[in-house]
Amino acid sequence: MPTSVLSAYGINGRSSVEAFGSGLINNTWKVIAGDQEYILQRVNHAVFKEPENIANNISLVGDYLRQNHPEYKFIAPVVTPKGDEMIHISGKGYFRMFPFVAGSHSKDVVETPEQAYEAATQFGRFTRLLHGIDIEKLRLTIPCFHDLSLRYKQFLLAIEKGNRDRIRESGALIKSLVAHADIVTEYDNIVANPEFRLRVTHHDTKISNVLFDKKGRGICVIDLDTVMPGYFISDVGDMMRTYLSPVSEEETDFEKIRVRDEFYTAIVQGYYNEMKDELTKTEKKYFFYAGEFIIYMQAIRFLTDYLNDDIYYGAKYPTHNLMRAKNQSILLEQLLKKKEQLQSIVDLV
Repeated sequence: MPTSVLSAYGINGRSSVEAFGSGLINNTWKVIAGDQEYILQRVNHAVFKEPENIANNISLVGDYLRQNHPEYKFIAPVVTPKGDEMIHISGKGYFRMFPFVAGSHSKDVVETPEQAYEAATQFGRFTRLLHGIDIEKLRLTIPCFHDLSLRYKQFLLAIEKGNRDRIRESGALIKSLVAHADIVTEYDNIVANPEFRLRVTHHDTKISNVLFDKKGRGICVIDLDTVMPGYFISDVGDMMRTYLSPVSEEETDFEKIRVRDEFYTAIVQGYYNEMKDELTKTEKKYFFYAGEFIIYMQAIRFLTDYLNDDIYYGAKYPTHNLMRAKNQSILLEQLLKKKEQLQSIVDLV
C-alpha cells in the first residue's frame, strides 16, 4: 500500500497498516494513526470499471440518510483535505477510507439464527429507510450484475463455444441446470411486471457486510460498492444462498449441504420486520423464489467460468469452479425439496 495514499488523507506521522478482513474483491487494510483508527480500501478496478459511480452512490445515500434518518448509523467516507471522498493515484488505483467503528465487529460465517435475523433486519432497514430517495440518480456500479437472463445466455454460449473437454466432463450438471431454465423465465416475468419495484438494493448481503455490537446486535450494513437500483429478490436471495447451509460454496463434501429451516425463518422474520409494508402483494409471493433466483444464478456463473477456462473467478485447483457449481446446484435442489414447508413460513408472517 503506497504511503502516498495516507499522505493524501493528511496522515503523515507515525502510523501502522495491516491487512484486514476476508473480502475477495477489494484490498482492505486497517490503519492506526495516533489515537485514530481507519479502514482503507483499494477498489478493484477490474470489477468496478467506473469507481466514480461508487462514490456517487455512497454520497447520495449518505446525504439522504443524514437529512431524513439521522438516527441511522451511516459510516461516511473520510474526506481528504482537498474534499475528495475517493482518490486516484496513477499506477496504484482508486482508494477510499472509512472511520473504524469502535466496539464493532463483523463475522465471516453466520453461526446462529439470531445472527441471521439481525442481518436480515439490517438489510431490510437499509432499503426501507431509503424508500424516498430519487433512485434514478443512483448509478450502476456493476451493470447487469444480477441480470439472470444475461447470465443464462452467457451460460448457453459457454456450452456452445467453451472448452470441449470440460463441456463433456460437465454433461450431467449442464443437463440438470438447463432443466431449471424456468427460473430464468420467471425472472423475465418479474422484470416485465410493474408490481415489482426497483429499490435501493445492497446486492451483496453476506453476513460479513453487517456490523455487530458487543452484544451481537446489528448496527448497520457496510461495503456499499454494489448498492444500486435492484429488486428485493437480490438481497433476500443472497441471504438464503449464504445463510441457509452450514457450509459455504467452497465445500466439496456435498453430503454436508442442507437447508436449515430455522435460518430461513430468521431471514423471513428479520426482513419482514422492516419490509413487510413496503413489499407489494405480488412481491411477497416471490419470497421463496428469491433463493431459487440467486442460487441458480451463482451455479450457472460458476459453471460458465469453468467451461470458459476460469477466466473470471480464477481457480485454486483445476476443478475448483466445477465443484462450486455442483455445490450450488445441490443447494438449489435441497431448497426446492422444501419449497412447500418453507413457503408456509412466509405465509405465516
